[in-house]
Amino acid sequence: MTPQLNSCLLLAVPLAPLIGAAVAGLFGTKFFGNLVGRKVSHTAAIAGVLIAFALSVHTLLAVLDGARFDGAIYTWMKVDGISLEVGFLVDSLTATMMSVVTFVSLMVHIYTIGYMDEDEGYNRFFCYISLFTFAMLMLVMSNNFVQLFFGWEAVGLMSYLLIGFWYDKPSAVVANLKAFLVNRVGDFGFILGIGLLFAYTGSMRYGEVFEQRETLSLMLLPGTTWNLLTVACICLFIGAMAKSAQFPLHVWLPDSMEGPTPISALIHAATMVTAGIFMVSRMSPLFELSNTALSLMLVIGAVTALLMGFVAMTQYDIKRIIAYSTLSQLGYMTVALGASAYPASIFHLMTHAFFKALLFLAAGSVILGMHHDQDIRNMGGLRKHMPFTWITALLGTLALIGTPLFSGFYSKDSIIIAVGHSQLAGSGFAHFAVMASVFVTAFYSFRLLLVVFHGEERFGRHDSMHYGDLEVGLHAGDKPHESPWVMTVPLVLLAIPSVVIGGITIGPMLFGGFFGDAILIDASHQAMQMLSYHFRGALLMALEGLIHLPFVLTLAGAATAWYFYKVNRQISVWMREHFKPLYALLDNNYYLDRFNEIVFAGGARLAGRFLWRVGDRLLIDDLLVNGSAKYARHAGRFLWGSDRIVIDELIVNGSSRLIGWLSGVIRQWQSGHLYHYAFVMILSLLAFLIYFMPFPFGK
Repeated sequence: MTPQLNSCLLLAVPLAPLIGAAVAGLFGTKFFGNLVGRKVSHTAAIAGVLIAFALSVHTLLAVLDGARFDGAIYTWMKVDGISLEVGFLVDSLTATMMSVVTFVSLMVHIYTIGYMDEDEGYNRFFCYISLFTFAMLMLVMSNNFVQLFFGWEAVGLMSYLLIGFWYDKPSAVVANLKAFLVNRVGDFGFILGIGLLFAYTGSMRYGEVFEQRETLSLMLLPGTTWNLLTVACICLFIGAMAKSAQFPLHVWLPDSMEGPTPISALIHAATMVTAGIFMVSRMSPLFELSNTALSLMLVIGAVTALLMGFVAMTQYDIKRIIAYSTLSQLGYMTVALGASAYPASIFHLMTHAFFKALLFLAAGSVILGMHHDQDIRNMGGLRKHMPFTWITALLGTLALIGTPLFSGFYSKDSIIIAVGHSQLAGSGFAHFAVMASVFVTAFYSFRLLLVVFHGEERFGRHDSMHYGDLEVGLHAGDKPHESPWVMTVPLVLLAIPSVVIGGITIGPMLFGGFFGDAILIDASHQAMQMLSYHFRGALLMALEGLIHLPFVLTLAGAATAWYFYKVNRQISVWMREHFKPLYALLDNNYYLDRFNEIVFAGGARLAGRFLWRVGDRLLIDDLLVNGSAKYARHAGRFLWGSDRIVIDELIVNGSSRLIGWLSGVIRQWQSGHLYHYAFVMILSLLAFLIYFMPFPFGK
């Protein structure tokens, strides 16, 4: 008997972290007068995410047994026959995302207890990260575009609040505004795509839209020769480009490191940046009918994977290095989407969530041990002072570079093989880019590991630095310290899946029909079929990987980093001095920020000046203000003349003269003599009799 999914239990998954956020955010802050303390706030938030994780695992197990749910939970409103609903679509794709999101979020929540212990915004931070989890769950569980857009915007809003969590820090305020604006660019394309699909299908539900996909593929955008479905898919992908930080809309993500480290792990590992990857996978029935959109994703993903890896090679901020690594790995996922290898993309999304969250939290442990110093040039030799952090960071690094038997190897190599068998336009360049990125990834990953944890100790040589009111760095003679257990336990729990989850799940997820009808791949796109043809088991794949080119490139990248930063450190200095233009290009992120500042911000300023000069000065000042003043003066003179003649002379003075004349006439009859009054009475009686006398004399 096929198990059934209970709608109430499904609703409890997003509501549990929402309730935890309400407790921490309302009763744990000044909003309601700090009614509860830190312990109650973090307990409520962690309990909410723990419940969501337990229910997500229960849902995943039920889905593996064949359960599925697609229905409305609540009808918000009906407009002209269109129903706007809160509804859930729970299949293998959704259940996988639910489990990954809640597990990583749970680890981040626990880790936050130690990392944010000294921060005044402790309860507020727990409220934000719980709301973030709620928003992401609403996004991945949605069965309609309205709810998808709600979750999409909600994670954007929460990222804005979390990146700018330290709102008294100017760089954090700039970073969260930058993230907000760049994502609005993507969201504009995203909502255009949703609008096109709604306009030509008349429905917001995924299933009803997918049923009309063949009809959509034969239609043209009115007034053009463009295929309607291709335009809609490209618009949707523009939304994914901003949310999943693809070149050139990636510029917000490195600056998001201004937020506290736990949120860096949550944003970059399993939530916001993977929303675009999930959305495209969910929309696979549409994208499969547009080779143009698929080729665009191939090229954009390849460019992102390679170029962002190059930038990571030049960075010194420990969090920014890992952030650029995230960009590169998101490029891998996007390349897999373009090759129609959606299962491989989601598989890499899952494995990446574990080892990237591990690396970010390990970086946070290092930052805390270094008293908030993030410059790797001030570190070195931390291995003996922070052994737990070192071993977990090593495991995360080995997974990231694709070491055989580690989780990253199975997902990354699967993408490389799938792209190599793609026949779409741009697949050749994409295959070269992801292959070259293997070397680049190994280089910057081992550079980070060697400079931070090995070699000579470079900390505590100078007095600590001050950034505003914050003291950064160790004092002379101070030593780093290992983080408390509340921070090391999540590191260990994340290290376990970073090592083993890939080998355990690659068979069923990629080749066992795990995703079923959740992902649709057209028969003409055979990348996954060729990948399946070459797969002979997880162990044999790892053994064969030892002799394949990606592993050779991995060894070459690691060996090069070891030589540059362990054997002969002067060579990196020499290269920096002799290739200054190239280094400056990479260090400044290809000057994209400068380009945006000049072209877009500068263009906006020029447009503003033009509108001020032409619109404000000519139209408003000269035409409206001065012109209206001129006409107002003429109108005033006319009205003033009218006022003197009509009002003063005719009405005011005329009425007074009329009253004076009448008074003079009446005064003649008010003489005080009795015979005058008797005469008036007789005349009045005579007039009365004549008026009421019958016709012909009266009326």
